[in-house]
Amino acid sequence: MKTGDIEVKRSDIILKPDIRRVLFRPFEPEDSGRVLKIVARVMELSEPDVEILLNQIRAEFRGRHHSLERFFLRRFEAVRHHLLTDRELSDSRKLLIGAYFTQEYALESAALFNPAMVRHPNQAGLPKGAQRFIMSLRATGEGHVSSLCFRSGIVDERGTITLDRPTGYVTVPDVVSNSAYDKSLFHRKLIELGLANGFVDLVLGALDDLFTLSQLEESIRFVLRQHRARRHEWEPVARGVLSLAKANYEIECDPQSDISERIIFPYSPTEISGIEDARFVEFVDGGDTRYYATYTAFDGNVTFPQLVETTDFIRFRINTLNGPEVRNKGMALFPRKIKGQYAMLSRQDGENLYLMYSDMLHFWYTKELIAKPTFPWEFVQIGNCGSPIETDAGWLLLTHGVGPMRKYSIGAMLLDRDDPRRVLGRLQQPLLTPNEDERAGYVPNVVYSCGSFVHGKQLIIPYAISDYATTFAMVELQPLLERLCP
Repeated sequence: MKTGDIEVKRSDIILKPDIRRVLFRPFEPEDSGRVLKIVARVMELSEPDVEILLNQIRAEFRGRHHSLERFFLRRFEAVRHHLLTDRELSDSRKLLIGAYFTQEYALESAALFNPAMVRHPNQAGLPKGAQRFIMSLRATGEGHVSSLCFRSGIVDERGTITLDRPTGYVTVPDVVSNSAYDKSLFHRKLIELGLANGFVDLVLGALDDLFTLSQLEESIRFVLRQHRARRHEWEPVARGVLSLAKANYEIECDPQSDISERIIFPYSPTEISGIEDARFVEFVDGGDTRYYATYTAFDGNVTFPQLVETTDFIRFRINTLNGPEVRNKGMALFPRKIKGQYAMLSRQDGENLYLMYSDMLHFWYTKELIAKPTFPWEFVQIGNCGSPIETDAGWLLLTHGVGPMRKYSIGAMLLDRDDPRRVLGRLQQPLLTPNEDERAGYVPNVVYSCGSFVHGKQLIIPYAISDYATTFAMVELQPLLERLCP
């Protein structure tokens, strides 16, 4: 395909969802009476029957998961309070009870799409001219719940992409129980949410400058006990405080696991219905390099912009983004500070492209319009397709545009390096638009990316095919920049 004199080469790699990739997660009947009945029925089994049934479960499921029995024991502890006596149970009976409150979930049974591509933190042992990369993807499974998963691969000297084969395992990471909260920042977020009042002052007043979730929960319980007369008034505020805390958390994957086994699965109340469209970027600040990604959390009714941070793709810190301009979807962080400030692209009104600056990564107060829908293929809306890429000519920004029949295409514009408010150039025609083989999918007529990758003289664009699968396109960088330069 050619856009003027810009040639776009499509890869023959198509990464499709795999229904065989499953993880284990809690099975939680809504009715506590059902939980009690299930536990009671297992308690009625003889010990030999417990062993027979547990061995059947082991034979059927052990080869599909790592550390499954450890999870069974966690699930047993979660329902232990339903036991009617303090009778000591065998390990096998505990495991069996836990198995009844565990289920498998096919995380990418519906779709595997909206990729972002960044340089792998480990570039050791590669042939000359090759780069190793990590690609994040939105995986959608049962109930249209989306999570974040990863793949890795290598681009060789010629620009040939080779994806590493994923293992047969997927494991939800552990939530870090001792993750610390900064009291001053936490209080500031509560003020913005309209939750700061006398109750909050009492709760936070009993905590150190850094505190954990368990310490916060204990302080809330103490204040509610000490002020029983106001308990009915303060309990909704307490739920809001805990909801905010749970939306700011840390998770840790097994360091020995393959990158394809790691996943960020909805955890907090704000993301219980899905984690969508992570825009990863390698961020450099002085000598410090880390990876950030903005993503959209969805609670079933409202979207919440969030930020994930990591240095190694093993331990991840998730935080809320705050401020009056943290609205809508599609925020993308620049890969470095500009004139001492963080910079971010946004689309607060669902239609136009904005630029924001902030002294603080997690708080955003102002925005400035930099581009409106201008060409027919983007008349409905424009937005970014990931973080800008710094070049000698300026910030190369891939955009998405929505046109008639809600068709999504990918375009490009060039922003000034020192003042990204200035648009230096813009493609009048799409760089990439769905061809006949890409029009069918979960959402038809869509090509979409959350972050591209420069390798030598080539721009590699990982992109989604109609919200179903993922592939790649390659563009020579210099002709594209020349077309965009004034």
